[in-house]
Amino acid sequence: MINDFSSSIEIYSYKFSQKGSKEFFLNPFMANSWPVVYIIKNDASREAYIGESTNAINRMKNHLSNNDRKRLNEVVVIGCDKFNKSAVLDIESLLIGYMDADKNYTLQNGNAGMVDHNYYQKSIYRNLFKEVWEMLRYKKFAKNPIDRLDNSDFFKYSPYKSLTVDQHNSLLEILNQINAKERNTIFIEGSAGTGKTVLAVYLMKLITTDIQDHNIDDSDEIYSEQLSRVIEFKKKYPQPKAALVVPMTSLRNTLKKVFRGVKGLAANMVIGPTEVSRNEYDILLVDEAHRLRQRIGLTSYGSFDQANKLLGFDKYQGTELDWILKQSKNQIFFYDEDQSIKPTDIDKERFQNLKTRHDQNITLVSQLRVKGGTDYINFVDDLLHCRLEDGDGPFESEHYELKIYSSLKEMHKNLLEKEKQYGLCRMLAGYSWPWESKNNESAYDIEIDGMKFKWNTTNNDWINSENAINEIGCIHTSQGYDLNYCGIIFGNEIKYNPETNEIEIDASEYYDKKGKQGIKSPEVLKEYIINIYKTMMLRGIKGTYIYVYDENLRESFSQIID
Repeated sequence: MINDFSSSIEIYSYKFSQKGSKEFFLNPFMANSWPVVYIIKNDASREAYIGESTNAINRMKNHLSNNDRKRLNEVVVIGCDKFNKSAVLDIESLLIGYMDADKNYTLQNGNAGMVDHNYYQKSIYRNLFKEVWEMLRYKKFAKNPIDRLDNSDFFKYSPYKSLTVDQHNSLLEILNQINAKERNTIFIEGSAGTGKTVLAVYLMKLITTDIQDHNIDDSDEIYSEQLSRVIEFKKKYPQPKAALVVPMTSLRNTLKKVFRGVKGLAANMVIGPTEVSRNEYDILLVDEAHRLRQRIGLTSYGSFDQANKLLGFDKYQGTELDWILKQSKNQIFFYDEDQSIKPTDIDKERFQNLKTRHDQNITLVSQLRVKGGTDYINFVDDLLHCRLEDGDGPFESEHYELKIYSSLKEMHKNLLEKEKQYGLCRMLAGYSWPWESKNNESAYDIEIDGMKFKWNTTNNDWINSENAINEIGCIHTSQGYDLNYCGIIFGNEIKYNPETNEIEIDASEYYDKKGKQGIKSPEVLKEYIINIYKTMMLRGIKGTYIYVYDENLRESFSQIID
């Protein structure tokens, strides 16, 4: 079937001008109002606009009257006699996302109405898109192969990602609440991989883009509800003062890089919590809000105390959450209490009180990262809380690979094989080894099975660093990121007591000093450490490999993991 489809794909090029528009009538698809996808571009300025239409000739007339589009001089029309309206909407959406990530052109597109939807033979058309992409690469309209783009941060965090129904409904509710009230405190909750960061980036692009730049075809009813609420929002905030707050330095720098490459966005729209104290905002979107800090166990207090003083808070009581609430009319917190991992994180009780008081809470449930879906998410939660029995395992999925190893050499060997096949395969571990190599470059930190490894040699974008496959990362260098396969070492700080059927923590084997500073309750420390391992076990898109240091815990896991 796919060969029949791909053999009928046609790509045409025309001058994009009033004179060139006469040639549009010679195109068999455009002249007969057949659904097409098109790219209007200028190779000199490296700008492009991507669209679709069943009335492409009229759409070109509209584009020719648009000031931004007038800077473009060539239109590429993609036609196929197997296209239908649903197919071209899908292909248009994919093309925008991949061309944005490819960075061969800067896109003029807005992102209103980019919603994923099902339709007949969708899987066939998704494969057809790969054929279209290769044809565009052959004609030098695109540079990178799809599998390389799939692993890129530009694609993973693109504001042009199509939203799931789950995300789209959440977006409509966010806009509803902001349009209806002067001040809002909204929580978007969901476990790892439910698309919180993607939704945050999408929303930043949506609310900062001028209405005319969305350039929606009035006949596309699928867009109308979202666009009408954006129009209402723009009446209230024509040029909103907005920022995306990201507490973690590495993820913040990654998102700055993404924003720098998107028309209408800028790196300075992505800020750290301390920067909030310097300006007032109409809207603050706070990603990974569970990592906002209080004044406990910080590495340095200078900038933290200065922000508290500037905003009039007691230096011991004021928190990054307080700064955000004071400096913005509307706050949208993307939050998961199960990803709070150390005592510097603001207590979940504080967030709970805030949620109860404002009652503007939205939940994301669709699993977008882990191919094992919600079954795997629930399995991991039950596994780490010892709620599984012999009869409950092993976890099985044709879409996800979960394996436990008795040999770290074998796990690393398999991970290297997956790295060659897919890329973005990394090893992570709990804090069960001191960071000796931090002050001694010749030292190794972790030695198991005769193998020696260093902790991550960089904190900034370690996931994409050159030698990452031969190093071991931690929660701080991986939280918020996607991996294809993740190998996880359960260290000697986490053990299993077969008599009580409970996980126990050995604080003396836990070497994150700031991660346990001021904690008096063993149960609180246990909760943080379990959250660390749970968060790491939800990094892998295609699979998770596990090596367990403690014999009892390894034996327990082996009963319910292959």
